[in-house]
Amino acid sequence: MTTQLNEFDAKAAESGNAATERFRESGKTEALSVPKERVSLLANEVLGAVYETVRKHKVSYDEFNALKSWLIRVGEDGEWPLFLDVWVEHVIEEVSTEDREGNKGTIEGPYYVPGSPQFESPATLPMRDDEGGTPLLFQGQVRGVDGRPLPGAHVEIWHADDNGFYSQFAPGLPEWNLRGTVVADAQGNFALNTVQPAPYQIPTDGACGKLIGAAGWHAWRPAHLHLKVSAPGCQLLTAQLYFEGDQHLSDDIASAVKPELVLAPTARAASPGVEVTYDFVLDAVRP
Repeated sequence: MTTQLNEFDAKAAESGNAATERFRESGKTEALSVPKERVSLLANEVLGAVYETVRKHKVSYDEFNALKSWLIRVGEDGEWPLFLDVWVEHVIEEVSTEDREGNKGTIEGPYYVPGSPQFESPATLPMRDDEGGTPLLFQGQVRGVDGRPLPGAHVEIWHADDNGFYSQFAPGLPEWNLRGTVVADAQGNFALNTVQPAPYQIPTDGACGKLIGAAGWHAWRPAHLHLKVSAPGCQLLTAQLYFEGDQHLSDDIASAVKPELVLAPTARAASPGVEVTYDFVLDAVRP
């Protein structure tokens, strides 16, 4: 008899390897032309920081071998995307977007999948008939820093379900569950119906979880919506939007929360659930 798996059967190694494969398919692994001098500078400074840590804290051979074993496990579990996205990406994002005048963004994370189904606004994200969670109407306008509306802007959204799992990274979920791209109208306005996601722990049964346990950290991320907002002639905005009152806004394991990204939904007057309006302001592509 074949056992039907569901999202609660998700394993760190399986979701980690899926994230690794998605990264390989993304085109981001293409060769980058970087001057040897910069490679040398960055490599030497990173290694220098490691040497300083070893000397300062008198790292032993046993600790060194434990580190080697753990690094091997990270690769075996396919968790390098998770490790880098959780503990490093927020600084890369901060540096890369520091000159923007429009909306603040934040990290992409390891669970992005391109090519989601496209819908005209107003839209409803693909979801199961019995999808759990509070119904959420998310709406707003996309415009440029000069204030002009951006007709036909794309608002790409994906998020975890009410149990904290992402489609395509946990078994038993429909392929595009809670994933979609909404096309704004002629005034740059968009509206989409979904459900409010739940806070969740990053996988704890793999290598990253071993680090979290050994360090005595928690593994929680506050509930959030992932978004990529784009329009011709504008810089792509990648963001996560959080929810007021979440207990992990101040101690997100991924350090990705910014005050500008916190939503305050209100009860809907004529329908069950909540609604929130949030506008996106996109920077122009620099010449």
